[in-house]
Amino acid sequence: MVSAKQYVVGDDKGWTKDFDYTTWTAGKQFFVGDSLVFNYAQGSHNVFKVNGTDFMQCSKPLVGAPLTTGSDEIPLKTTGRKWYICGVSGHCASGQKLVITVSDVSAAPAPTPVSPSTGAASGSIINAGVAAVMVVVGVLGVVMF
Repeated sequence: MVSAKQYVVGDDKGWTKDFDYTTWTAGKQFFVGDSLVFNYAQGSHNVFKVNGTDFMQCSKPLVGAPLTTGSDEIPLKTTGRKWYICGVSGHCASGQKLVITVSDVSAAPAPTPVSPSTGAASGSIINAGVAAVMVVVGVLGVVMF
């Protein structure tokens, strides 16, 4: 089972302009049940959830208010592409935008089980070693007597 993760967007840089969020998402897998936290100086930035067109055009949506607390947590409740931008003039164009793909938790890779070595395989190696020792002892016994 995969446990939910909380991703702080931008890590220690937070939600800011002139940051490469595409690089930040590289190697990360987002699943239903995870959440994003956008940290920023309150009053300096905001967070809008937008569609793909608004994301590409850096346009604030016609409906919906921005998140403005400076520490906005967004739970990832559904699968699919999710787009976020800062609605402060010029910020989105300066790179303050994020796109992620959220997968169903059942699509998460299962941990690889560690299989214990089987008694038969290790026993065969031990038995072969014992047989070799017995042959050497037997040959030495014949040579000595």
